[in-house]
Parts: sequence; structure tokens; C-alpha cells
Amino acid sequence: MIAAGQYLLRPYLPSDAAAMSAAVRESADTVGRWMSWAKADFNAYDAACWFDACIQARAAGTAHEFGIFAADGTFVGGCGLNQFSRINKLCNLGYWVRQSRQSEGAATSATRALQQLGLQRLGLARVEIVIAEDNVASVAVARKAGAHYECLAKSRLQIHGKPTAAHVFSFTADSQA
Repeated sequence: MIAAGQYLLRPYLPSDAAAMSAAVRESADTVGRWMSWAKADFNAYDAACWFDACIQARAAGTAHEFGIFAADGTFVGGCGLNQFSRINKLCNLGYWVRQSRQSEGAATSATRALQQLGLQRLGLARVEIVIAEDNVASVAVARKAGAHYECLAKSRLQIHGKPTAAHVFSFTADSQA
């Protein structure tokens, strides 16, 4: 478990499946615009399959995925470090927050906590955040969390099967205070 401001990041538990699936369904119009898995018919089985993939990835050292929970235990969203390059000592940082809890600081808090996990505890040199060009809310989170803006990369992401330009932000070990 990782403290992230007023939130707690922890690996998913089987008992989180109903809460996660409800959060995804609630957010199909917002999160689903940028993440193709976030569909209106997302269900507890889909969540359980994701949790299993997270357990396997954590065991293999290829990802560290977490649920974001409020102090009262309410499921707020998800976040993680993934797409590791061991040779280059870097990874991707991602986050999503359910529609009813957006703009409350959960993604920013989670991003700051994951930055510390990646750069300090895991010893990475670089943590990247790659955000679709028009995803204004996620760009605002990266900026608020203190990530360094690097560029707008053409065709950097595939969003619903279409090549999409993406903003690239980073945190680096050499820029840590």
C-alpha cells in the first residue's frame, strides 16, 4: 500500500471487482474516450480478469498497477507503472479516475506517489506520461504533478484503433530535488 495524499494506492483485491466495474461503467463517456477498455458494458468478470493480469505482471516485474481508494475505502480509480524498459531504466505512468470523482486531486496525488515509487524505490532513471493530444484533463494532471513537458509526438498512441498524436511528459532521476 502507498499513501498518496488523502488517497491510498493498493493492489486490487477480488472484492474490488464490483466497485471497479461500476466505476468504469459510470465513466464510459469520459475515461472511455481515451481508453478503449473503458466501456459501458464493463463488468465484474472484466475487472477480475484485469486483476489477474495485474497479479501476473507484478510477479514478473513488468507492471505495478493499483486501485486508487479514498480514506473511507471508496474506489476512485486506477493507476500504475507499466511498459518497463529494463535496459533504459524507464517506464510509463498511467492513471484514470471515475467520472464522479474527477477534479478532486486523486490523479495528481497518485501520479506524485508513482513518481516516487518509480524513481526512488524502483531505481528508474525516467518515468513517462504519454497523453492523447486532446485529453486536456490528463494534461492538466501531469502539469500539476510537476512532470516536465517534452513534446507532442505524432502517431504516438492508438486510440480506438486510430493513430493519435500524444503529449510526452517525464519525471527523471536527475531532476529530483
